Amino acid sequence: MNVPSDLHYTKSHEWVRLEGDTATIGITDHAQSELGDIVFVDLPTPGRALQAGDTFGSVESVKTVSDIYSPVAGEVIEANEALGAQSELVNADPYGSGWLVKVKVAGPPEGLLDAEGYQALLG
Repeated sequence: MNVPSDLHYTKSHEWVRLEGDTATIGITDHAQSELGDIVFVDLPTPGRALQAGDTFGSVESVKTVSDIYSPVAGEVIEANEALGAQSELVNADPYGSGWLVKVKVAGPPEGLLDAEGYQALLG
């Protein structure tokens, strides 16, 4: 399972890349693998305020629909529009072109796991 060491993770299998006050958020390689082929991604519009732990969208696969939770508080500044036509990017490149949203972070993130902690969670 691919768990990049430069990212932070949640127990609900989202990843976060922090760059200044911007957080790029997606679902982990483990999550996309468990979901199977992703056929639709529902994302929020820019301007939406989020609290850490808020549901901000969903990912639909051939198996199920799963909610996506925000690992940080802040305001959505961009949603990955490419996923509207190519939701399979989440399967093909979950840490790259399959990112979901970018959030302007309102404060320091809390309760995130580092790569080692996330790998321990996976077992």
